[in-house]
This record gives sequence, structure tokens and C-alpha cells, in this order.
Amino acid sequence: MNILINKIVSILMALVVVFSTMSFTINSHFCGDTLVNTSYFNKAKTCGMEITQEIDNERCSITKKNCCKDITQLVEGQNNLKKTSLDKVSFNKQLFVLSFYYSYINLFVGLHNKVIPFKDYSPPLVIKDIQVLDEVYLI
Repeated sequence: MNILINKIVSILMALVVVFSTMSFTINSHFCGDTLVNTSYFNKAKTCGMEITQEIDNERCSITKKNCCKDITQLVEGQNNLKKTSLDKVSFNKQLFVLSFYYSYINLFVGLHNKVIPFKDYSPPLVIKDIQVLDEVYLI
């Protein structure tokens, strides 16, 4: 049970680190005041009602206001993680971490429950009944 709890906690801690450092964008497309589409990693799909005005004539200066708008929100992750390299860590600290890791891993290595230490040896030959020789009788 303890091993299962340790695995669950370690997976949750890894997910916390991954999601706290991940950044992404949220793109939303509004048509008027109505939300039409939302996308988390790509550009949001449009409703098809955008105004594309081509100005061919210099005399015409009539412009229409576009009813559609796109909003992009950037959700930034944590960016102040400490980055260390093994060049900055002294040899004594590296040796300590290596020996600690090796002793900690080997601490939990055990024998199987059904280990029979004498399975390769043959039993002694029974020439005489020892209980009869010692006159020990079970009642």
C-alpha cells in the first residue's frame, strides 16, 4: 500500500511541475458579443461573417465596422526555475549523491518470499530411526 501511495504522489508532483511551467494561448472568436469559437493551441475558426473590403476606388471612402473580433490570451507558465549543471557541483557533492542513491536503491532489494537456501543440497540418508534409538515416542 505504501508503494502505491509513493507512486501516486510522485506522479502528481511531476504533473504539477509540468503544468506549472507550461504556457499556452487561448484564441477566442467573437461575432458581436457572442462567443463563436475557442481554441487553445491553434487560431480559432471564424464564423464567416468577416468584412473584407477591397479599396479600388480612391474616391470611395466608406468603411464599415467589422462585427467580428479575435481575442488572444497568453497564459504564461512559471519561468524562474533554477537551472544547474554538473560543472558547478563539486566532486565531493557528486560522490555523496551517487553513494546515497546507490545505497538507497539497494536498501529495498530483498529476497523473494519463497527462497529455499538448501534446495541444492540432498537430504541426509536415514539409516536408522532416530526416535526409536532415543526412545522418544509421540503419544
